[in-house]
Amino acid sequence: MSCTETPTAPGEVSAASAVKRLDQKLIDMPMNADAAPAHRVPLRERLRSGVDWPVVTWIAFLHAGALAAPFFFTWKSVLLAVFLGWLTGGVGICLGYHRMLTHRSFDTFRPIRWIIAGLGNLAGQGSPLMWVANHRKHHAFSDHEGDPHSPQHGGLWSHMLWLMPRFSRKHYDSLYKRYAPDLLRDPFVRLLDHTFLLWYFLFGGALFAIGYFGWDFYTGCSFVVYGMFVRLVYVLHATWFVNSASHIWGYRNYETRDNSRNLWWVGLLTYGEGWHNNHHAFQRMARHGHRWWEVDVTYWAICVMEWFGLAWNVVHDARPKAAA
Repeated sequence: MSCTETPTAPGEVSAASAVKRLDQKLIDMPMNADAAPAHRVPLRERLRSGVDWPVVTWIAFLHAGALAAPFFFTWKSVLLAVFLGWLTGGVGICLGYHRMLTHRSFDTFRPIRWIIAGLGNLAGQGSPLMWVANHRKHHAFSDHEGDPHSPQHGGLWSHMLWLMPRFSRKHYDSLYKRYAPDLLRDPFVRLLDHTFLLWYFLFGGALFAIGYFGWDFYTGCSFVVYGMFVRLVYVLHATWFVNSASHIWGYRNYETRDNSRNLWWVGLLTYGEGWHNNHHAFQRMARHGHRWWEVDVTYWAICVMEWFGLAWNVVHDARPKAAA
């Protein structure tokens, strides 16, 4: 040991090892062996604790705002929505929230990790803490009792109604500690959780300013309608289709204990997330498209990052040789 190195106490080493083992278990979440098969429960029973009106209002507000799209149509606004949809949905959610934060399919520099998490925070789907914790719980109980959004309780439930029940702060604290303790240790992730809505006002204001000062008032409004409302409605439903449609229709490459499916049109809408059976079979793999026709744009983006030295420890393949 160098004279400049600080000795580490045995207790600190064992504690760090325990944390690392816990993190590893969470990012490659095993299916709960004791999970009971899901049985359909009436919606009123699932809403017994009440309706989360802030969430319902948020979703309704976004859809109402998107209805203004025909009155503010410009091609540059459409292109803006497409680009921002990929940036916040493709990079922020699919690459960031899902493959980077939830499953640790690759590593990157901390500033880049924070930037990508910030992009995901602008996709309208909650903070990284909430998203990752719910998704890891989904893997632990997929299509069994305990799954937050299984189609076993109805297609519309798995698509969006699962967001309606109200839960206490204590519930979320417990959820985060159980399924996302690694993210709780990240100060920037905690900041995003506490300031979720603030970033939308800042981003919306920036879009309006760019349109207004770059062109005129109408363009400023158009940038907000398309860059915020239309984009968010698209990204939300595209992601929700992974939870709903990709557990109902499609084909299976692998036998899993859930009903996950590969669905081509969801794969196209979500930059590769629709190859859902592949993902449930091998969670940590950065590549969700396992056959040549299973297009996975998000995996290509990770490969580009790796080529430029911005990503490493990429889990290109986790399948046994016989399955590869």
